[in-house]
Amino acid sequence: MIKLIAFDLDGTLTQHKTKLEPKNVALLDELSRSYRLLMVGAGACMRIFNQMDHYPLDIIGNYGLQYGQYNARTGELDLVRDEVFDIDRPAVEKRIAFLRQKHGFTAYAGDSVEYHASGCVTFPILGTKALQADKLAFDPDRSRRRSFYDEVCELFPEYRVFVGGSSSFDMSPRPYDKYYALSLYCREHGYSHDEVLYVGDDYGRGGNDEAVFLSDIRCVPTDDYRTTADVLRQYLNTIKE
Repeated sequence: MIKLIAFDLDGTLTQHKTKLEPKNVALLDELSRSYRLLMVGAGACMRIFNQMDHYPLDIIGNYGLQYGQYNARTGELDLVRDEVFDIDRPAVEKRIAFLRQKHGFTAYAGDSVEYHASGCVTFPILGTKALQADKLAFDPDRSRRRSFYDEVCELFPEYRVFVGGSSSFDMSPRPYDKYYALSLYCREHGYSHDEVLYVGDDYGRGGNDEAVFLSDIRCVPTDDYRTTADVLRQYLNTIKE
């Protein structure tokens, strides 16, 4: 019954913000002969499109605030939806300052908050200009951020909050998350949820794939982009038997 396969990108088909693995390009080529393919991303559509070297598929960006359709005639991505939300910056900064003071994150490099044109917000615990090595060492298993994840959610009820990257919390205006975005795509393109399969790696508590994995949509978890092709092929073969 599967007609549409939707993917997360970073950690699922490639490393963070790097080009697609050749093995996973071959996987997409193979799947595209039998299924419609879709990318569901946290970043902007054009960033994802460029990262994928203009691979021919539709892209949901910014948790559904953006949607781009691949144009086979031009080889480009046509942006057909680009929602923008206003941000109450003083209110956001006041709450983040409270969190910094309470949890001892008062020393940081660069800015305390990162604002995105879409209306999404990032709380970079180490600051916007922190060294990459420091960010990677801060919370590799995400336990530090998950220890006060519920508190961040309560302080920002107007946002969907995610344990993002290596040392941040990412926030998108409600109701936008990957499940909402994928459901909207299904309604607009005539797919029922039981015709959809989602593949992602960030399915743990606070992960940006979690909403899909907790939903009625079938999901395939992957923990290593280098084995995604094998895991997905095995799953598809199993459900066909």
